[in-house]
Amino acid sequence: MRPHLDTVAVLSLLLCCLLWGLNQVSVKLALPEVPALVQVSIRSIVAFMLLLAWMRWRGIRWDWRGPTLGPGLLSGLLFATEFALAFVGLQHTTAARGVVFINTSPFVVALVLAATHRGERLAPMQFAGLLVAFAALAAAFGEGLAGSGTWRGDLMILVAAVLWGLTTVTIRLSALRSAPSEVTLAWQLGVAALLSPLAALVHGDAWPVRWGAVAIGSLVYQGVIVTFASYLLWFWLLTRYPATRVQAFVFLTPVFGTVSAGLLLGEPVTPALLLALAGIGLGLALLNRRPAAAAASAGQG
Repeated sequence: MRPHLDTVAVLSLLLCCLLWGLNQVSVKLALPEVPALVQVSIRSIVAFMLLLAWMRWRGIRWDWRGPTLGPGLLSGLLFATEFALAFVGLQHTTAARGVVFINTSPFVVALVLAATHRGERLAPMQFAGLLVAFAALAAAFGEGLAGSGTWRGDLMILVAAVLWGLTTVTIRLSALRSAPSEVTLAWQLGVAALLSPLAALVHGDAWPVRWGAVAIGSLVYQGVIVTFASYLLWFWLLTRYPATRVQAFVFLTPVFGTVSAGLLLGEPVTPALLLALAGIGLGLALLNRRPAAAAASAGQG
């Protein structure tokens, strides 16, 4: 575990944020043809199959009866529920708003880990960063309550963000922390690949009879690029760098997502949403600011 983010980590996190910002737009583009829970099912199954092939090629063993069984099942359940809520929530709100609210998960990670893990405690300036970002997001959510009618979708996506944060905490505080990143992701994709089709069936989401080019392209992007490749990179980062600082970078995802939604979907970018983005940017800067003592110690080393 490295004490701070280096250049490799920062560039990797920026790439993840860019891909995830586009993901909400991709989901929205496919919704007219492919129902939300069917999208979750397809991307989970595709990514799980690719991951198993990758693990076989790399010679990585998945001992599903070992110490990762309990936390693996828990993280998988959280993961599957998170995406079910997020995808259904996008049916009731815009992609621009959805990408802002899903990326509030650093609050959960920072607060829970600060209370349970000594190495993840926050300095006053870092805690102030969380408060600033939270206030800006509250203003954006209030806009949905006041009249835009998107608050139901916003709320579902906020709950999904909490589950995302709890997934990170589960990994950080369990045997998954020392497991290969492929094993960590395998648990989550395996559970999601099993539960998502059942959820789609119960919810009444029908699988499309005809597949358009946009829907196919969206699902390839979601399954191969985002759910397989970028999540594998993400969990690799979580096993090597402080979770609070890694998770905080998702604050940049709304910037990419909001711009993409405006350009590709023509969605309005309201003043409240711009305020949320500004608060998120400031919160990210404060949260990733290293305490003076730690910086001085690193300089001497």
